[in-house]
Amino acid sequence: MEKMLEKLIEGGTDLCIKLVISIIILLIGNKIIKTIEKVLKKEKKFSKLEDPSIKSFVISFITISLKLLLFVTVLSIVGIPMTSLITILGSCAVAVGLALQGGLSNLAGGIMLLIFKPFTIGDYIEANGKEGTVKSISLFYTTIVGIDNITIQLPNGTLSNSNITNYTANKTRMLNIVYDVSYNSDIDKVKKVLREVLDDEEKILKDEPIRIAVKSHKDSSIGIVFRAWTLTSDYWDVYFRIMENVKKAFDKNGIEIPYPQMDVHMKK
Repeated sequence: MEKMLEKLIEGGTDLCIKLVISIIILLIGNKIIKTIEKVLKKEKKFSKLEDPSIKSFVISFITISLKLLLFVTVLSIVGIPMTSLITILGSCAVAVGLALQGGLSNLAGGIMLLIFKPFTIGDYIEANGKEGTVKSISLFYTTIVGIDNITIQLPNGTLSNSNITNYTANKTRMLNIVYDVSYNSDIDKVKKVLREVLDDEEKILKDEPIRIAVKSHKDSSIGIVFRAWTLTSDYWDVYFRIMENVKKAFDKNGIEIPYPQMDVHMKK
């Protein structure tokens, strides 16, 4: 009986020591991993990966791999045999894989985004009804920030299978605006006024083709299309300024922007 108690005490003491060592290693390991992650994010030489989205993805992969390695190390210190550990991990992997098919889909989606690069960090994109500037691309999620500074996380699996509009992929962008004017308006005068507004806008690219033409005959108005080019970085400033200046120019020249109208015929 005494020998059994001694063995239990000895075994319990040994287990407690292993648990304490494991906890210490876990805490220290987590701090080291966080430090490595911070160093990698700040390390300029690490940016030989020119694409920042690749850098973000690789850092996420390294961090998760180190955490898995730490977890396996701690379990082995506790005393779980490696063969049993591998068997357990294998079973867990199958169970988790079935339970988290979406997560695996997101991982595969992240790899696809990394390979085909429909966008990179800093691009302004629209997908799944959401739009914003790409802040980061991790293993499972892409984070974008909307114009109202709201952070949005998009699952990579869904994102890689979506229609993605990248507004900043090219250096230049076309202003494609349709102005509705009254049927009583002088079309040549309207086109002349629009051309004057364009000529006064410094950030319109004058060496690119400019188009002002009648696009459509609507129920209550004539649609005049206005097409010109500007730098993508200047797009919204130019757009808002043009919209305001065209309205002022129309008012000054007596050009009417009509309200929708409807003819009603009464039967006697």
